[in-house]
Amino acid sequence: MAIHITEAAAKKINEIIATEKPDASGMRIAVQGGGCAGMSYHFDFALAPDPKQDKVFEENGAKVVVDKKSYLFLNGTELSYSDGLNGGFKLKNPNVKATCGCGESFTV
Repeated sequence: MAIHITEAAAKKINEIIATEKPDASGMRIAVQGGGCAGMSYHFDFALAPDPKQDKVFEENGAKVVVDKKSYLFLNGTELSYSDGLNGGFKLKNPNVKATCGCGESFTV
């Protein structure tokens, strides 16, 4: 399996790289401990993926970089993007068993 990047997410990733992060090679997604449910997502931009530590997924012209530990929790996830109220990047993660009330953290 892999990380699926929707067309809208790819377009937004490339837009941010072109206008704000020209040195980035793609978006980095990580899973960190924290939040009321135990784990949370962290989004950043990757300058240069480490071939020993990172997995790189490319779809619709954009790249997503995930460290190998985070990939254990993100395998099969879809990254999407939407504008508007409550918009932004969203992860549809089939591995999540429960989320907190605010939706910012999760358990697997």
